[in-house]
Amino acid sequence: MKRTLFYLFFLAFLSLSGKAQEDKDIYERYCAAMKEEAALPTGDLMVETARFFLETPYVAGTLEDVPERLVVNLRGLDCMTLVENTTALVWSVKHRLTFDGYASVLKEMRYRNSGNATLDYTDRLHYTADWIYENEKKGYLKDVTKEIGGRPLQLDLSFMSTHPDSYKQLKGNPERIAIMAAKEKEISARPHYYIPQDEINAHAGQIRNGDIVCFVTTVKGLDISHVGIICREGDKLTFIHASTTQKRVIVNEDPLQEYVQGIKRNCGIRIVRPQF
Repeated sequence: MKRTLFYLFFLAFLSLSGKAQEDKDIYERYCAAMKEEAALPTGDLMVETARFFLETPYVAGTLEDVPERLVVNLRGLDCMTLVENTTALVWSVKHRLTFDGYASVLKEMRYRNSGNATLDYTDRLHYTADWIYENEKKGYLKDVTKEIGGRPLQLDLSFMSTHPDSYKQLKGNPERIAIMAAKEKEISARPHYYIPQDEINAHAGQIRNGDIVCFVTTVKGLDISHVGIICREGDKLTFIHASTTQKRVIVNEDPLQEYVQGIKRNCGIRIVRPQF
C-alpha cells in the first residue's frame, strides 16, 4: 500500500514538474517574442501580449488547488487569468524579470497579502472589484471609469458567502464563509463607477488600447461577469478575451458596445488602465 501511494505521488510530482517546465518554456518564448516590443507603450504591449495567447484553450477553475498555492498556468486560460497573466507578463518583460520574478509579480497581483508565508483562499482577490482596488493601491492599475464619464455603481456583493456549496474551499467551512461575508461588505461600501452599455460609444475616444475592460453584471450578489483587453481592429473598438463559447482566446468579432448590449445580464463596463 505504501509503495502504491509513493508511486502515485511520484507520478503526480513528475506531471506537476512537467507542467511547470512547460510554463517556463512558454514564458521564455514570450520574452523572446517580445524582445523587440518591450519599449512599446504599455497599452500596446498589453495588446501584443494578449495576442501572443490567441488560440490558447479556455480552461476554467485552474486556480482551485487545495491547499491554496500560487498557480502558474500559461497553457490554459479563463477570462480572468488571461487578463491577470497579461498584466503580470507586461510588467515582467518591461523590468526584464526571470520566470521566478514573473511568478512573484503574479502572486502580488492575485493575493491581498502576498507576502504571507502560507497563502489562504480568503486572501485571494476573488471579486474583480477587489482585484482592481488592491492592485490600484499597489500601483499596478488605475480605475479610470469615473474620469472618462462613468456613473456611480452600487454594489451589494454576497454571492460567495450565500452560495458556499459552489466553492469547495467554502463548503462546510463557516469560518471562511464569515471572512468572505465581511470582505463582501467592505468591498460593497467603496465607491464604484461604470459606463452604461448604451453610452460606451460616446466615451470610446477615451478608451485606450490595452485597457482592461470589465463587464458589469446584474446577477444578484456579483460585480463583474467577464473581463478582456481592449484593442482596436481598424475603426472598430473591441477586445481580446478567453471566450467561454469558442473555448479559446480570441479577438472578439463584435464591437464593444454591441457585444455588451447583446449580453442579457450585462449593464455596462468598467475600464482599468495599467500604470507602468
